[in-house]
Amino acid sequence: MADSVFYDLAETPEEAANLTARGLLMIAIEQRIREEGWTQSEAAARLHVTQPRVSDLLNGKISKFSLDALVNMLPPVGLTFEVRPVEHRPARAAKKAKPPAHRSAKAPSGKRKVLSRH
Repeated sequence: MADSVFYDLAETPEEAANLTARGLLMIAIEQRIREEGWTQSEAAARLHVTQPRVSDLLNGKISKFSLDALVNMLPPVGLTFEVRPVEHRPARAAKKAKPPAHRSAKAPSGKRKVLSRH
């Protein structure tokens, strides 16, 4: 997950990992909703949430969703995920003691989590 822009924006590697995971799950759920051609109302019924909540999801309002809430939305849309080790630890995680004077636009490289359908 270290190739996420959140590693350049977040205050800690843990926060970056959480934001990255939430972002990936939101994208996967959104893609599934669009693939199936569901309206927001149909998606809301399947996800057991309100239509405005689906609107927030489709509009990428990441701050409105916990990791737990997004994980709970996976089975109703026929998705699951797997967690596997990354090859390299993010460079920022090892030396977070002092923030850099400026932030780079390029995130460190690494592997992303894989999302798959049931």
